[in-house]
Amino acid sequence: MTTSTFPDPFEQARMSDGTSTIDDQNDPVTMVMGLKDVRKCAHNWKKFQSGGDEIGRIVVPSEASIRDTRQIPFEVDPPEHGAYRKLIEPWFKRPLEENYQQKLKAIVDELVDEASHLNTIEVVEEFSLKLQSRALTLLLNTPYKESELWISWGTHVFRSEDSALDSSKANILYDYIDQQIDKAIANPGDDLYSVLLASEVNGNKLSKEEIKGVISLTFAGGRDTIINAVTNTISYLADHPQSLARLYQEPEITNKAVEELVRYFSPLTHMGRVVTEDTQVCEHAAKANSRISLCWASANRDSAVFDNPNEVVLDRKLNPHVGFGFSTHNCLGATHARQLLAILIKSLAEKVSSIDIVDHEENIEDLQQFQRKVGFHSLTAAFNAK
Repeated sequence: MTTSTFPDPFEQARMSDGTSTIDDQNDPVTMVMGLKDVRKCAHNWKKFQSGGDEIGRIVVPSEASIRDTRQIPFEVDPPEHGAYRKLIEPWFKRPLEENYQQKLKAIVDELVDEASHLNTIEVVEEFSLKLQSRALTLLLNTPYKESELWISWGTHVFRSEDSALDSSKANILYDYIDQQIDKAIANPGDDLYSVLLASEVNGNKLSKEEIKGVISLTFAGGRDTIINAVTNTISYLADHPQSLARLYQEPEITNKAVEELVRYFSPLTHMGRVVTEDTQVCEHAAKANSRISLCWASANRDSAVFDNPNEVVLDRKLNPHVGFGFSTHNCLGATHARQLLAILIKSLAEKVSSIDIVDHEENIEDLQQFQRKVGFHSLTAAFNAK
């Protein structure tokens, strides 16, 4: 088994029953496993809601005890969701612009060049976290120097080494966002804070709390997921030098490769929903106010949909993966993530002949009966320059 092999712990449950139940802080969660069922539940926001009164409950593990700011538009359902999404989606499509991509390429190339000149580099902290944070300055359109502070926060904004839920870390983020909103009020610019302050939804100016909800989602939703995606991609290219060579020879398959790597590694395991009425999920009763989770990682290995689901097929033709979610609440930052990964792959293919893994520590997500590898706590590697 190679370093970049990610086993599918959900296969038996997916094929035998289609669901499985785990406990989350004495609040059971029914995990939905198959791609068809996951997509069906994700689309049915009326029965399986993201909004509701209990902020943070749809996250697994629930963040209800550590935050009271609603993440927007993630924790809002239609029709309100559509109004927020219409406002902010154009901003999050900016990664499609050539100028944005050139700036992102400069950030990526600098890190790849630095790594290539070192004997070894610890990828998670010294490469992936730096890339995620520096690229985020483009998405927010804030000064590059802000990334140094974000890097100091570590790989997750709501978790620490000792706790899966750390309210003190959450407060650091919220205090920072409050300060940045106040700065934008005093001196408006062209960053996302200022744009939101000048915006309206349904004829009403956005409140500070609403702006805080958008910004906190931008920070939290794209942090460990991007870090995992970048680190896992590097581990794959290290284990498969022939794929690195192929991506150099066939750059036209890069976008398909991005989709396939997101499918295979599924940086986010699952996301919850709250059941609004007594119903059924995969022929099992689901009571009102109970929770389900949409298990993206399981759905992305569904053999009923994907041929050879446990293999990375860089040019996979049909790839209806749900690595960025599905339907109404699909990932707002997906365009940014796709561009970042595509540019990273092209940079590595052009500048690096091979990558050697020297040492690693796997990051195993404990979901009781399921133990899922989501990435690495550490990955030390040597980038061998061409």
